[in-house]
Amino acid sequence: MTYTPQQLPEDRTTLIKDHLTLVDIIVGRMVTQVPSFMNRDDMRSAGMMGLIDAANKFQPDKKILFKTFAEYRIRGAILDDMRKLDWFSRSLREKQNNLSRTMADLEKKLGRCPEEEEMARELEVTLEEYQTLLGQVSHLGCVSLNETLDHSNQGRSFQDALMDTRIDSSPVNRLEQHELTKIIAGILEELSEKERLVISLYYYEELTQKEIAEVLEVSEGRISQLHSQALLKLKTKAKHLI
Repeated sequence: MTYTPQQLPEDRTTLIKDHLTLVDIIVGRMVTQVPSFMNRDDMRSAGMMGLIDAANKFQPDKKILFKTFAEYRIRGAILDDMRKLDWFSRSLREKQNNLSRTMADLEKKLGRCPEEEEMARELEVTLEEYQTLLGQVSHLGCVSLNETLDHSNQGRSFQDALMDTRIDSSPVNRLEQHELTKIIAGILEELSEKERLVISLYYYEELTQKEIAEVLEVSEGRISQLHSQALLKLKTKAKHLI
């Protein structure tokens, strides 16, 4: 059930019960983004804690739908649980950092986001080896999307800009969000057509990677590679603009 601030029940327990299905929906969307040893039960448990936290901290006077607020808390709780598990191996972290540095260097040389073939040449690997590397670090993207882009009190993230939350906040917050969205929109224009399509279908249409693979008639692994490269470009470019 979707409540407006005016309709919010006084009993927080009722609020939680009415949004239990929201946890399952978000778990279903995120299940392909997490390592295989983190199962649905682990995710649902973390998501439930996020829902409870949302119910306890929600402020109706902010004029934000509880469903929108809860979605962020649930998703964040699941990602926090993954961080605590520290499932990133040192080698994967090093691989991602190397990719980020290489992309940043190439962008300076080329004056634009590099293509896959250019990244492969710079790394002195084949295109297939580069694409395999993208698949290996793809899971890191779901956490890095929620990292803040700046050190302001708002803690703005990629997720804030990519997902249309329609949050009715203060004029200052709306202006900051608008500026961030403009920056991200500009970066999106530099992605390849397929990368933009993957980002659009994943974050706006909320399709799974499997569903996107069916739409584009490619393998799910290829969608993972395109998704990973698109996020790498976004983060590398945005660090210099925000």
